[in-house]
Amino acid sequence: MVFAGTAVNYLDRANLSIALPYMKDDLHLSGTVSGLLLGAFSLTYALMQFPAGWLVDRLGPRRLYGYALIAWSVVTMLVGAATGLLVLVLLRMLLGVAESPAYPSSAKIVSRWFPLRERATAASVFDSGARMGSAVSLPLITGVIAWLGWRGAFVAAGLVGLAFGVFWLRFYRDPEDHPRLSAEELAYIQADSKAETATAAETGTRGAREPLPWIALFRHRATWGMMLGFFCLSFVLYFFITWFPSYLVDARGFDLLKLGFFGMIPALCAMPAEWLGGLLQGRLIARGRSVNFARKVPLVSGLVLASVIVFAGSAPNAATALILLTVSYSALTFAASSLWAMPSDIAPTPGNVASLAGIQGFGSNFAGFLSPIVVGSLLDAGNGSYGVPLTVAGGVSIAGALVYGLVIGRIEPLGSAR
Repeated sequence: MVFAGTAVNYLDRANLSIALPYMKDDLHLSGTVSGLLLGAFSLTYALMQFPAGWLVDRLGPRRLYGYALIAWSVVTMLVGAATGLLVLVLLRMLLGVAESPAYPSSAKIVSRWFPLRERATAASVFDSGARMGSAVSLPLITGVIAWLGWRGAFVAAGLVGLAFGVFWLRFYRDPEDHPRLSAEELAYIQADSKAETATAAETGTRGAREPLPWIALFRHRATWGMMLGFFCLSFVLYFFITWFPSYLVDARGFDLLKLGFFGMIPALCAMPAEWLGGLLQGRLIARGRSVNFARKVPLVSGLVLASVIVFAGSAPNAATALILLTVSYSALTFAASSLWAMPSDIAPTPGNVASLAGIQGFGSNFAGFLSPIVVGSLLDAGNGSYGVPLTVAGGVSIAGALVYGLVIGRIEPLGSAR
């Protein structure tokens, strides 16, 4: 269900990037202004990650996620009625507010529904919904644009979200409240948590104390490492979410049909890459390797490989560029398979999981705000050339590998003895 919710989330947020090549002439948007419009969503989305994570820890994910789904779907439909830049920017900022509980809720659900050894796999599956939403949105949104125009595409995407919001509120329950969950399965899910609680009672550490105050989480190096590392990964990832369709149209000459078909290839390949990262971590933990080692293997290696995006700008033809971008996107999602399991790995208590997810989500989505603006500005400065923006993205990817390898420290509960 969270996989499907994440797919709907990205269908609603990615439709602007797909519609943008066809909106620019209608609304007279430059590259810099287009980047501002793409980034407006991420500014409020990033800032709201802090209170959203705190609220999910306090109120639970069921109602908060369900009501957020309905709210962001209504805003998406309103975007289709906008007639000016200011209204578009304000609606995109409001969309960021409405979508902010989605990922903290998802991380909380993973911590509640899965034991430690399965959390990375579960997190990689739900997060790959973003790739599914991005992939499916290309043929769907381009088809709706061809049929109803770009305004109709926003209405259609919003209707899908409304339907899923009602479905979520009707069927999602936490494990303890689910009417068809057996006692045996509940015990299996909670086995790791009970073991952690028993150990904590003996050692006076994790699980034996009240959740830390939200601000106290920032006293730890790992918290800053999670935020900065996710910033670097998302700076590159948001190229695919925002400027990638425009790149295929403007730099490689794709028409509407080619954009809808070939444009979804990187996202479709990125999905199994993320699942592979999650499965690899589960296998490493099952073989006795530490959680720290299991999480960092995909993080560091994936971000290093993702830097091949540098070569896409100078690729001799569209096919080579598409292959390089597919490799980069897949490497990013292979790395991302660790990210939404880490809040439950690092949280000092179960009551801090969504708060940490929101904090690292701020880093991710602040990058989502800056990335499209930086790319748009560099495009204007370089007369539409993507060479410099893609080179910058490759450098940021290497910086992310260094952050996860050296800055974040050990991946273990905050306050654990070193």
